[in-house]
Amino acid sequence: MTHSDPTLETDPAAERGGPPRPQSLMLSFFGIHVLGTDTALSSASVIDAFARVQVGEDAVRSTLTRMVGRGLLERHRRGRRMYFSLTARAAAVLADGQERIRQTGAVNRAWDGTWTLVAFSLPESWRRERHDLRSRLVWAGFGPLQSGLWVAPGRVDVAPVATELGLEDRIKAFHGEAAAPTEAGPLLRTAFDLDVIAEGYRAFLARWGDGHAPAEARDDLGRQLLLHTDWLDLVRRDRHLPAEHLPDEWPAARAEALFRGLAERFEPEAKRIAEGILDRWEPAG
Repeated sequence: MTHSDPTLETDPAAERGGPPRPQSLMLSFFGIHVLGTDTALSSASVIDAFARVQVGEDAVRSTLTRMVGRGLLERHRRGRRMYFSLTARAAAVLADGQERIRQTGAVNRAWDGTWTLVAFSLPESWRRERHDLRSRLVWAGFGPLQSGLWVAPGRVDVAPVATELGLEDRIKAFHGEAAAPTEAGPLLRTAFDLDVIAEGYRAFLARWGDGHAPAEARDDLGRQLLLHTDWLDLVRRDRHLPAEHLPDEWPAARAEALFRGLAERFEPEAKRIAEGILDRWEPAG
């Protein structure tokens, strides 16, 4: 990845507790059903699957086309049918997202007190580069401490970010501990909007709790898709923050338990439905 990736952006609709946009759903869908395989899915079968979350054919087709243009999907023609597979770029980002789901940052009780600091200075005219760098830093777990200075709890390898963006000579990275008069708690609250992060978890609990599921999901395939999309958006915004410096009654652990329970419940039927409707093809074969 040489530029900020749409997959790294948070979904404003999901952040408000509403349904996620089609591209977020599409990435989750390919992450669940295609990632780790050599298969492509026909557009017709994707349309069928997305009808189960009330996303129409036109929206599906335009989303697929847009994601091809952004280098996230590859298009293949087979006779009169069109198939779509993940690009290496999208597969790498989705694999990272799946790893975050498996090792979610809902509650970090193992923080060793260290921080990673990143300082950078870019010319005012480098707007795209600045946006790309900030997007990558957010994805890597950083928050802005002040202009040109970002911080993340723990030891984070910044070199891949600098290399991907070609900014090795513009970025300075340090590992260390806070020293008086700086305290970890206020530093954390300065760099990260804890209220927004907590509200995201509460919105997730309201949307999925008490045995309910979003009304737009028609069956367990749709429920699985919406659930994973919502949760990945939360994982993107939670920076694996140290538990001892978070407010009392932090809602992340409850939300994580709800996600894992629902994911286990939806998986068998969702898999059965997917096997019945998804038209797969291996382009290399």
